[in-house]
Amino acid sequence: METIHKATTTFRIRPHLAEYDASRVAFSWDEIRKELTGSSASKYWNLAQLAVDRHLASTGRSKLALRWLGKDSQVRDFTFADLAAASNRAANVLRTLGVGKGERVFSLLGRVPELYFTALGALKNTSVFCPLFSQFGPEPIWQRLHRGDAKVLVTNVAAYEKKIAGLLDRLPQLNKILLVDSADDLSQNVLSWPKAFAAANEIFDVPATSSDDMALLHFTSGTTGMPKGAIHVHEAALTHYATGKYVLDFHSDDVFWCTADPGWVTGTSYGIFAPLLHGVTNIVDEADFYAARWYRLLQDQRVTVWYTAPTAVRRLMRIPGRPREQYDLSALRLVLSVGEPLNPEAVVWGVEALGMPIHDNWWQTETGGIMVANYAAMDVRPGSMGRPLPGIDAAIVRRSADVVEVVQEPGVEGELALRRGWPSMFRGYLHDEDRYHRCFVGDWYLSGDLARRDADGYFWFVGRSDDIIKTSGHMVGPFEVESALMEHPAVAEAGVIGKPDPLVGQVVKAFVVLKQSFTPSETLQFDLLGFGRKRLGPAVAPKEISFVDNLPKTRSGKVMRRLLKARELGLPEGDLSTLETDG
Repeated sequence: METIHKATTTFRIRPHLAEYDASRVAFSWDEIRKELTGSSASKYWNLAQLAVDRHLASTGRSKLALRWLGKDSQVRDFTFADLAAASNRAANVLRTLGVGKGERVFSLLGRVPELYFTALGALKNTSVFCPLFSQFGPEPIWQRLHRGDAKVLVTNVAAYEKKIAGLLDRLPQLNKILLVDSADDLSQNVLSWPKAFAAANEIFDVPATSSDDMALLHFTSGTTGMPKGAIHVHEAALTHYATGKYVLDFHSDDVFWCTADPGWVTGTSYGIFAPLLHGVTNIVDEADFYAARWYRLLQDQRVTVWYTAPTAVRRLMRIPGRPREQYDLSALRLVLSVGEPLNPEAVVWGVEALGMPIHDNWWQTETGGIMVANYAAMDVRPGSMGRPLPGIDAAIVRRSADVVEVVQEPGVEGELALRRGWPSMFRGYLHDEDRYHRCFVGDWYLSGDLARRDADGYFWFVGRSDDIIKTSGHMVGPFEVESALMEHPAVAEAGVIGKPDPLVGQVVKAFVVLKQSFTPSETLQFDLLGFGRKRLGPAVAPKEISFVDNLPKTRSGKVMRRLLKARELGLPEGDLSTLETDG
């Protein structure tokens, strides 16, 4: 598709990144540090203090920081002064419970105010905040709580009763559970958040925090083994701030809405920290996707910058009508998308339906923030993820053992790599240093994503180099799905792939080998689908199941998922030299 050309003279507000090449040349992380913290040499700051308390010394203390829209039409507004007081209370609750520096505070909540208080309060207490996706089932929750050494969990009564209570015998390190919707304590260890919160002081002295102290723990699925806990530090604030400035193009009067769930990294980096760091108003909607509600929210809240996901865009595209004729979207000036590659048709639909292209960008849980993007003032090439952020060196590389060769020729496919050292770069996988070190070769972080770069420096996504499944913007590791299915008494083996789907990107499909005493049937198929949903939750569980006599494996016994996928899609099977069993 043709390039969508931009001209800075057409913008109501001049973008921060008006000239891409000049901005890259002039960029300095030290200058970003100075702009955010007041000193280019400072190495001691706290992410929550920068996001909230920093604004209290000016007129910003009375500015609307967060507007929460409940499912039932309830609206709650919080100024920066309100958020400071609430996060101080949350920090005091944690301190009273004996939670210390570096200890993990988990949340299992939807988009409710208590989640935001918990995140900011945990950071002020120099503890580590770790969000969980509220639709996870018991097994993914247990894996993350166990591997993350959870000390405290903040959740609600329904999630506790349905998903957590049965796990407690397997979680001896989980000291306290706080229930945000219980008026009374249920036991010595299962406590009422409202009761503890009301009793806590609004004043809290934040301990000295190094920018290298652990702040956030985000879990990301792997193709083998347990989910990986990516460690991020307080210094990540620099990337959150820089990308808020250059990619989201925040200005002081902006009203921002990020639709991502805080259980995922986008919902924390850009649903919490980036807008607060810039002092803009952040809209939080508790409800799930509903097209009419979303358009009314954009209209009624006068949203200026909107950050959403390709799955949501594709759902909106399916609805007939002209949104700009039905709703007043005149305040909107920038729309962005992340989670999986945005197809070119969606970019062009944005121009027709919203009056502007949708700006795709690329990053990962491990990068902590946006690394490659289409910027407000830069020409958009539909289907491209854009160009690297100022301060980020990105390249297409070929990997051979412990050597990386940077590909100079445009148009050549290879692995997308980033030169190590940006502030939000993850600092480890919790309890798995070997896996962490395997992500790097020399100065390069290897993303696992295949891409190509054109002659003008735009990057284009090609595919994953592993078996990770992206469904509705969520990353699903086939191993954890396979492991859960094999707990069913009928299942002998399971292999899981991502099957292309025009709406959600990929659906999770499982191939199941039954034990000898079981026979394939539609009843058993439905039973397995329900079992998967109960164990894994609807976001992770397989949507399709096929029974097979055996699974293709390598001689070492590893399931060849690529071969399962090739056969499912009718693609070439490729090299079969390592195949042991032909399924």
